[in-house]
Amino acid sequence: MVQPMSAKTPESETVEPSETNGGTTHFGYQTVREEDKADMVRGVFDNVASKYDLMNDAMSLGIHRLWKNRLIEKLRPHPGQKLLDVGGGTGDIAFKYLDAGGDDVTVFDINDEMLAVGHDRAIDRGLLSGIRWMQGNAEELPFEDATFDAYTIAFCIRNVTHIDKALSEAKRVLKPGGHFLCLEFSKVVLPGLDKVYDTYSFSILPKMGELIADDRESYQYLAESIRRFPDQDTFKGMIQDASLDVVSYENLTGGISCIHSAWRT
Repeated sequence: MVQPMSAKTPESETVEPSETNGGTTHFGYQTVREEDKADMVRGVFDNVASKYDLMNDAMSLGIHRLWKNRLIEKLRPHPGQKLLDVGGGTGDIAFKYLDAGGDDVTVFDINDEMLAVGHDRAIDRGLLSGIRWMQGNAEELPFEDATFDAYTIAFCIRNVTHIDKALSEAKRVLKPGGHFLCLEFSKVVLPGLDKVYDTYSFSILPKMGELIADDRESYQYLAESIRRFPDQDTFKGMIQDASLDVVSYENLTGGISCIHSAWRT
């Protein structure tokens, strides 16, 4: 197993650029050092891991399960297919994949706490084989080239410091003919829904995080990170820049979320 790094609690102040770091990036609406973001994201998900699935159900009224079902439909699991699920610590995608006919999945996540939740859920389900749990960074996958038939990443890539590096790594570890699928929050395209969604995201969501998970700040960050993520066409271009081919996307629930699909040729 890849050894975990120490977690930090997200800071509240804005960090200015310094001469000693590699640059700055965003953490929600804050500006932070690039070198700090991974630990800060890790801290957020360490904080919410035990209530993560409960919060997903509460926040989306269970709709996130339909989105994930659609991802699995597009994946078309089958015996002999090797799947890498990045950022899937609590096991949702992996379990759906196995239930749909897949038999080999590696769950890879930067957060030990999320992986621990997923591992416990797997034991509760009696899943003792066909699934592996590994900790590490999506920008530096510890796998040989052309290892996997499919790569999935759900509600994770917006938290990566260098999205281009994560996409490049996805392409590298996919076999020729391998399928890349990303489920992520996106830009609302249904007229009128955007204002309702903004009110929900910034007024209701943090309050729900405080009441259910006792963590308002983490859910404030999650709402902000969604708004900072590129829109559908911009992200499509980023996938193409990573030399993945046949790139397309499917909006879900008016664009609240979106599935991006591509192939390594």
